[in-house]
Amino acid sequence: MTTPQDDLLPATRRGLLHRIAVAQTEGRAPSLVAAVVRGGQTVWNGARTSVDGHGPDENVQYRIGSITKTFTAVLVLRLRDEGVLDLGDPLEKHLPGTGAGEITIAELLAHTGGLAAESPAPWWERTPGSLRPELSDVLGEQPFRHPVGRRHHYSNPGYTLLGALVEELRGAPWEEVLRCEVLEPLGLHRTSGRPQAPHAGGWAVHPWADVMMSEPTQDLGRMAPAGQLWSTTADLARFAVFLARGDDRVLSAESVREMRTPAAPPEAAELAAGSAYGLGMQILHRDGRMLVGHSGSLPGFLAGLVIGVEDDVAAVVLSNCTSGPPVLTVAADLVRIVAEAEPRIPEPWRPMTEADSSVLELVGQWYWGTQAFGLRLVAGRDVALGPLSGIGRGARFRANGDGTWTGLDGYYAGELLRAVRRQDGSVSHLDLGSFVFTRQPYDDGAPVPGGVDPEGWRGIQ
Repeated sequence: MTTPQDDLLPATRRGLLHRIAVAQTEGRAPSLVAAVVRGGQTVWNGARTSVDGHGPDENVQYRIGSITKTFTAVLVLRLRDEGVLDLGDPLEKHLPGTGAGEITIAELLAHTGGLAAESPAPWWERTPGSLRPELSDVLGEQPFRHPVGRRHHYSNPGYTLLGALVEELRGAPWEEVLRCEVLEPLGLHRTSGRPQAPHAGGWAVHPWADVMMSEPTQDLGRMAPAGQLWSTTADLARFAVFLARGDDRVLSAESVREMRTPAAPPEAAELAAGSAYGLGMQILHRDGRMLVGHSGSLPGFLAGLVIGVEDDVAAVVLSNCTSGPPVLTVAADLVRIVAEAEPRIPEPWRPMTEADSSVLELVGQWYWGTQAFGLRLVAGRDVALGPLSGIGRGARFRANGDGTWTGLDGYYAGELLRAVRRQDGSVSHLDLGSFVFTRQPYDDGAPVPGGVDPEGWRGIQ
């Protein structure tokens, strides 16, 4: 996984070190460690610490808090891909008697189930999980705060329910299932539910004085699927590669792409901040690029994992303080530093090995009403349709193998594109979800909803 750090230019490496040094100093963190991944390989590790002569490396464990949720989401998506459940299933179908069974599995994954953000008092992050031995203890007497499915409201108890769902369907403890199905296949040998040496201690730094106090390390019990895990920058770097590319031993590339796709209606503040939530993953818009990943915090620890999928760069930042450095922002900055200093070099253009003449016949300029669009053959038999100028709806379409295509993104996601032919086999027009695209604006040789003015095109009389 690790490659020589010379893979990055010296100026880039200094920029990365400067960023984490500023974060550790300004955030008054006892220690801060980071890693950067590019092209599927770790190309940089860095650390800053308040202890002279000691620097934690990429194999020192830190608690990662809610990044645990992304691991739990992977387990649920595996069950879906195996056909054990459907994301639209109500929880009650597979885990009856919770009192929150009307929520669908997708809604739990996306935090749209309307559940409370936290479990009832006492504060679950600083008290033993043994105080909440049952799901009813986690949910409380009034688990709902909002109507189901109406808004995004982050919920730790929601992921407790997902962990219980995994245990019910697998017939084994959540952590055991996680180790067998995710950690071992991906080689994440330093990720665990309990700390394993060497590991960092958690600290609270006084807000008004440069003094510290040790934070307790609690076993979260039932709440474990929401935030229990400990990990290292090396392991999370490997996990970031998986979340970007998939791994058929765990989840396909298509399924991890689904996790990275917005699945929850954002609040107004989230829209303004450029953030959204998928299935166990946060989605951020920063500095003109789309980033995915997750943050995490528990008393004594902060964690951030960010992936710039288009740039093929990811970053992990871990720290051992309750509050201080903005680790998710720092991780996003590390991605930006590498992406801007050393932009991804595109693969060489190569012509297709073969092309279907019936598809080639369709490429070129088309008109929706009076607006010009271009249809391109982009890979094999897939096509892309987009406006030639100005603002308009565009999308990429996947070939279905029967002369039709299905939209993959934007307004036309899931919509069917087909070429309508005349009796002699020539192309009359394109039909896209009932929209008619013609070779000429309002071509009178093709059906046009509403008809064509019989006087045709003309100037001012």
